[in-house]
Amino acid sequence: MGVRARGPRPVAGNRRRGRLTVPDGPARRITGYDRDDKGHWVALLDCGHRQHLRHNPPWTNRPWVLTEDGRARHVGERLRCRRCLEEDC
Repeated sequence: MGVRARGPRPVAGNRRRGRLTVPDGPARRITGYDRDDKGHWVALLDCGHRQHLRHNPPWTNRPWVLTEDGRARHVGERLRCRRCLEEDC
């Protein structure tokens, strides 16, 4: 396992050709997880909004969301919150 450089953690998103693609919206930290009524994982963000996190290859590659350890490792990472952009939070 490699050593991670110090500094802010990257914004989580989909990877395309090895690069992170990021939707519009301010970066918000993941504070925890919940499931929706269909059993899909939802990230709880520090702004109070929720965002689905699906592993749906090849479009969305997030295998870490399927395990408790994987989700725990991503608490504190940032996701772009489109609802904050729409609601001007």
